[in-house]
Amino acid sequence: MSVPTTTDPVERARVAAARESWAEAYELLHAHDRHPSRGLTADDLSVLADAAWWSGHVDESVTARLRAHAAYLAADDHRGAGLASWWLYYEYAGLGRPAAAAGWLHRARHHLEDLPDCPEQCFLEMTAAEEASAHGDHGTALAATRRMTALALACGSPDLLALSRQAESRVLLAAGRRTEGLALLDDAMCAVSAGELSGMVTGWLYCLALTQCMEAADFARAVEWTNAAMEWCAPPWTGRPQDRDTAAGPATEDFPAAAAPLPMTVPSGENPFRGVCRAHRVEVLDLLGAWALAEAEARQACREVPVDCLESAAAAYYAAGDVQRRQGRLEAAAVSYGHAHELGRIPQPGLALLRLAQGRADAAVAGVDLALACRSDPDHDVLGRARLLAARTEVALAVRDVPGAATAAADLDALSGAADGDVPLLRALADTALGSVALAEKRPGALLPLRRALAGWLELRVPYEAAQVRMLLAAACRAAGDEEAARLELGTARAVFERLGAVPDARRAAALLSGGSRRRLPGGLTAREAEVLRLVASGGTNKDIARALVISEHTVARHLNNIFAKLGVGSRASATAYAYAHDLV
Repeated sequence: MSVPTTTDPVERARVAAARESWAEAYELLHAHDRHPSRGLTADDLSVLADAAWWSGHVDESVTARLRAHAAYLAADDHRGAGLASWWLYYEYAGLGRPAAAAGWLHRARHHLEDLPDCPEQCFLEMTAAEEASAHGDHGTALAATRRMTALALACGSPDLLALSRQAESRVLLAAGRRTEGLALLDDAMCAVSAGELSGMVTGWLYCLALTQCMEAADFARAVEWTNAAMEWCAPPWTGRPQDRDTAAGPATEDFPAAAAPLPMTVPSGENPFRGVCRAHRVEVLDLLGAWALAEAEARQACREVPVDCLESAAAAYYAAGDVQRRQGRLEAAAVSYGHAHELGRIPQPGLALLRLAQGRADAAVAGVDLALACRSDPDHDVLGRARLLAARTEVALAVRDVPGAATAAADLDALSGAADGDVPLLRALADTALGSVALAEKRPGALLPLRRALAGWLELRVPYEAAQVRMLLAAACRAAGDEEAARLELGTARAVFERLGAVPDARRAAALLSGGSRRRLPGGLTAREAEVLRLVASGGTNKDIARALVISEHTVARHLNNIFAKLGVGSRASATAYAYAHDLV
């Protein structure tokens, strides 16, 4: 016997919301609310607020939530009013209105704290844990997450239990208890992958877990859950197919320099978590060396990110800047880093490395040092600090500050060693830094950490960093007199750089590969002049050569004048012909 379908739009909206058909629920309630035959209840207004958020109408969501709070208050329903207050705190915080957010959090506490235990208090405990953890009070934060877990178990809510597991895992990771923290995070993600949770909590947990994995430098989990998150985001949420490939545009297109970096509001009916998850995917693709796809996905993420998640758009712009910098597209990288900065992200260490590539070594040193000094909570984002220390090592070596590089490398080694359990990404970063310092100090022990670093990057399947280590290994092998091993490393590195489109690095590898012999250089050229000549012969401009050798264009011009004088030539073409004739290329 079939159940008759109701014609009441509010009842139909409730049914649609129960099956998480948010676009349908929004259309029904929005239309009814404009011309109501009867007023919406507080619960119906809460459904309208949820449906408006899912449909990309954040302002309408806040308005409906304000009305729901007033209706709950009029009915003397403090649990309903408390939950509505907490959601207003959450939405105002996402919209960048901290004063309004703080006011609504205070109201949520006023409504809920003196009530008997109830599920709504879980959100207060979650917020209390976040606040305590932000102040480094891990004991208070942990106690709050465990109260949250007790409340979740008492009410039998899978959503609240999974959120409590995630909250506790975050506190444990911040406290350095990595093994315990990741075990709890895995527990929460089991509920996600099994489809046990609501859409809102599923989206939350994907976003939170991906952030935690990258901050904890757990690259394997980041790859696995990024793929799962994108699969969850992929189905059409309104029955309409979504074109996810052509929307991103050509992979080589730069972000528009003049465009304001403000993402579009998520189109009605699409999953608002998709842009945030895609922004996380960009960072994974970047490390895996899928640079063209990473840049295209970054562009698409900035179109999809909702206005209350602009930090994800900032992360996408930053990742695109890293790709562009390593490909030698320095002006495009500067634009992308600028957009990331406008959206609230400090674009380091990428910006410092960009300044180094531009020959502005002083700016590079100042930028990375300031970023390290400003990290008030080094335990919160372990990978972020590790990357800054790795960049500090690279910048210091470029300006011949070997003691400064050694200090940064030692700090990075200590950070890796302090981690609870094996962290391959941190270990590879540390070994790369230690090996590069040993090489600069001309110590015989450079090969061991560099070979460990190469094995680590290869195991992680991170090609660019592996190729960079091969360049260092080649130098160490040459210093040890093993020219054949050096040429093998340089040849492999050059092939990887060419495949990735890392043009400056490919040119540098080619120049070193062709100039490996220790024979007497023709024409009285110095080793540096021969290096400049090889880059000229490979088609490099003065600017290209300056970037590749990390020197100024003025210094390149001076080298060229000396080369022309020594060889008795008057043009780059003649110098190139000389280079080929004397087997310098």
